[in-house]
Amino acid sequence: MRADFFDTNIVLYLLDDSPKGDIAAGLLASGGVISVQVLNEALVNCIRKAGMSWQEAGDFLMGVRGLCKVIDLSARIHDVGLAVGERYGFSVYDAMIVAAALTSGCEQLYTEDLQHGQLIEGRLRIVNPFRQ
Repeated sequence: MRADFFDTNIVLYLLDDSPKGDIAAGLLASGGVISVQVLNEALVNCIRKAGMSWQEAGDFLMGVRGLCKVIDLSARIHDVGLAVGERYGFSVYDAMIVAAALTSGCEQLYTEDLQHGQLIEGRLRIVNPFRQ
């Protein structure tokens, strides 16, 4: 089974009418994993930056939830995030995204925010799908 995790920026590109939007749509159409953190970060951006109403943002994110498995945040994710954040020098939010991907057994984390090709803990590959 394919085990890919999608960072918030990949989800938000679904709102973009550009080549990046097309790439994001193709990736998400195949399914994958996101966390509640991704939903919350996307909600903030939908309302504040995209000017969506709460209802519009909720409808958009419900569509994303239909494509992806959503994992809850947990104390375990927090603990793993603390460890990987310190070990790799990630920001708090990036560390928690990486931790969610690791604890979910994902093999790839799609994001444009981290170092393309980096291997985390010997089992999670960072992939920037927009890299030329």
